[in-house]
Amino acid sequence: MSHDASNEKLSTRAVTAGRPPRAGDSELNAPISLNSTFTAGGPIGYGRYGNDTWSATESAISALEGGRSLIFSSGMAAITAAFSTLPWGARVVASNEGYSGVMTLLNQYSQSGRLKVSLVDISNTDEVLAQLPGTDLLWLESPTNPCLDVAELPQLISAAKAAGILVMVDNTFATALTQRPLEMGADVVMNSITKFLSGHSDVLMGSLSTNSAELFTSLESARKFNGSIAGPFEAWLALRGIRTFALRFTQSCKSAQVLAQRLSEHPKVSRVRYPGLVTDSQHERAKKFMATFGAVLSFEVIGSGADADRVCDSSEIITHATSLGGVESLWERRRRWPIESPSVPETLIRLSVGCEDVEDLWEDIQRALSTI
Repeated sequence: MSHDASNEKLSTRAVTAGRPPRAGDSELNAPISLNSTFTAGGPIGYGRYGNDTWSATESAISALEGGRSLIFSSGMAAITAAFSTLPWGARVVASNEGYSGVMTLLNQYSQSGRLKVSLVDISNTDEVLAQLPGTDLLWLESPTNPCLDVAELPQLISAAKAAGILVMVDNTFATALTQRPLEMGADVVMNSITKFLSGHSDVLMGSLSTNSAELFTSLESARKFNGSIAGPFEAWLALRGIRTFALRFTQSCKSAQVLAQRLSEHPKVSRVRYPGLVTDSQHERAKKFMATFGAVLSFEVIGSGADADRVCDSSEIITHATSLGGVESLWERRRRWPIESPSVPETLIRLSVGCEDVEDLWEDIQRALSTI
């Protein structure tokens, strides 16, 4: 009986995809292709156009997301490439509390006239639907960074596609283990590989995945001529990280659930944002189509922004740093960044839960909260 890889679980695909063909003494891992120049007559042509190590990493991401993938030098490079395929003056609808890098980029495009941008409460389905007429791109981020709002992805994607609108989804927080937007009908899925996929806080990289041959060609062209290419060593590191992605993410999600519940009962915490909590405003919606609730939570401390900073500075296991998705737990007060949305509460702390023992993490959190 022949093996059908399409029936493999995603956790298995993370381990098996992107491997060299098997033969006697064949290499188990994809090698690092350190080449900028290729002999004429082959399919690559030049180092900015392709690389075997890129291809291996892209194969692994494709196996997870269910669409043909391209990797880029960073998540923002991937996002910029996606936006670059839009015509001048195209109208984009996106979250008003999304990732600050995307919001900053969209605001710049809006001010220059490059794009017309409407920012909405992405968790308010009626508000999003009302903005769809005349829209060229619906950019969905769910759960949002850092407030963990959940977009009603199946309904919004379906409505946008029925109106002939391009749909792109930032799947960084959720990952393919939680939701697969291409299966819901989205045109493009973006991942910041920097985060959960690579998982070791040592790589900057992004990816775009699509089932559209036309879009793939446009995105590949954008990568070629904007020069936003990943280095082969970084691609190899990312692929190495993907091998343990499912194990890391599963453990982190379990710990996040425990910590969210305990934080919700802590006297110095006014609110916890995590769709896995039954008391969370996003829970009922999230459980309809999310297989997990993710490994990131946010909570607001009682006090001032300075109090929240003090909490983040006082931890011994959790590192006070930006970013997320690594094996180590990280937290920060998001409003310390001037580009963060002004509607994000001053005392909100975003916690990316890593792979440490959950009881050690909880003791560390309690110690830090005791400083305010």
